[in-house]
Amino acid sequence: MAFGIKKLHLVDETPIQYLPNISQELGIEMYIKRDDLTPFGAGGNKLRKLEYLVQDALDRGATMLITVGGAQTNHGRLTAAVAAKYGLKCAIIAIDDYPGEVSANILLDRIMDCDLILKADDGRDEDEQLDELCPKIISEYEEKGERVYFIPMGGSNELGALGYYDCAVELDRQAKKMGIEDARVIESVGSMGTFMGLYCGLKNEGSSLRLTGISISPFGSRKDRRIVEYFGQMKEKFDLAIDAVREDFDIQKDYTRGGYNNPCKEVREAIYLMARKEAILLDPCYTGKGFAGIIDMVRDGKMKPGEKVIFIHTGGFPGLYTLHHRVEFEKELEDGIRIIK
Repeated sequence: MAFGIKKLHLVDETPIQYLPNISQELGIEMYIKRDDLTPFGAGGNKLRKLEYLVQDALDRGATMLITVGGAQTNHGRLTAAVAAKYGLKCAIIAIDDYPGEVSANILLDRIMDCDLILKADDGRDEDEQLDELCPKIISEYEEKGERVYFIPMGGSNELGALGYYDCAVELDRQAKKMGIEDARVIESVGSMGTFMGLYCGLKNEGSSLRLTGISISPFGSRKDRRIVEYFGQMKEKFDLAIDAVREDFDIQKDYTRGGYNNPCKEVREAIYLMARKEAILLDPCYTGKGFAGIIDMVRDGKMKPGEKVIFIHTGGFPGLYTLHHRVEFEKELEDGIRIIK
């Protein structure tokens, strides 16, 4: 419980596991932090953020949670899960097309009775479209008597980031116990809340663990400004004893594969490698792209042979079942299916 701020208890300590086969394959000493094994809604990292956010919602007397993301948002799925757990209604707003089927996270959202509102992208900035749409949808629910608590994309505000401040403390304790306190922690960066919570936690608590983020979508000047702004908000709100400038945040920008959640052969190959060497499933949007980035960093000499690495598994396996990824997997894997009549 960071800074004594009240939170729900949704997540117990998740294990760090050594990956002997991947370590041998890549020539590094690789571990994985299993935040995919959190207990509700098929698991994932967002539950740590929601411990703080949903506690705040309950304290404010909310009857409904509304959040935003892509149609297949993992954060939305876990928001729906916590809403169901605590008797709240839930809706997800997305600037996205309907994929033509109720599958993957959309299926899980609806099973948990979460509404999904999809608006086709009109070409304007996504934030501009959401800023216009969200108040309208929130008003519709409030007119029906709901008390709405809005959660930003990825749960990535100051309060949500505390979930990964807690995780940083947990990581540091586990790493010391395992004798790997000099390791590099690697995390797939999207909305930056997980990265910022880890960064603030590791630095503010004096950990010797180093943090690297691998961006899973293009990381331009706007995000460069945002990460500095986000840190400033964290420092001010929680009176952190540390300072940081943009150069202090190690974000690898070269492994985005050109877009967000886009089908990519190298990412699928990384998913196959982890599954076939360690029986751990990654997803094609976040962890698969992050692990593909690790493979490339080894190849590019950005990691030293034998370097200790702890990869944060943030969950997201339902993404394997999204239509635009699934069709590509099917093309590559159907030759191993034998049908006897």
